[in-house]
Amino acid sequence: MILRGKIRSDAPLLVLALEEEAAHLDGDLPVLVTGMGKVNAAAAVAAVLAADVKPSLVLNLGTAGALRPGWDGLHEIGSVFQHDLDTELLHNLTGHICGAPLTLGTQTAVLATGDTFVSDEATRARLAQRADLVDMEGYAVASAAARAGVACRLVKRVSDEAGDGAVRSWQESVDACAQDLAAWIRKEFS
Repeated sequence: MILRGKIRSDAPLLVLALEEEAAHLDGDLPVLVTGMGKVNAAAAVAAVLAADVKPSLVLNLGTAGALRPGWDGLHEIGSVFQHDLDTELLHNLTGHICGAPLTLGTQTAVLATGDTFVSDEATRARLAQRADLVDMEGYAVASAAARAGVACRLVKRVSDEAGDGAVRSWQESVDACAQDLAAWIRKEFS
């Protein structure tokens, strides 16, 4: 976990998984780099939000795989769920709802979050039945923010098609994605 800048109650906290995704942010706003995966993201965001000063907004930026043809560019997420947690089975087993999907706004993009970098056609096809995009941190960031009572937005830039070749595509596109995310921040918060 790396925190650049000071948390301010009048500014959003930018949350990204990797330094590569944060490479073009100019430093005007505080940036939290969590590390990859749901545990790292949840722990880092929870630790920062446990402090006395809370940001006005938690804004998770990052790359995501497209699960459907034609999805590219930037997308703000309307709802997010954990694709690697069987919430229905756990509810049937225990009677408790665990890890229910989260609604973040009126946008229509659906994000599936899980601790797997999706890079095969079978997983992509299965997830495409319920979601538009896939990442590894979005749900954890949104859940930690909700528990702390802080508003949250997720903005994802498509880096790959979450199928065969996704690893190479992500490596080749991450810098362009980081540039687009930084440009969006400048436009949204200047």
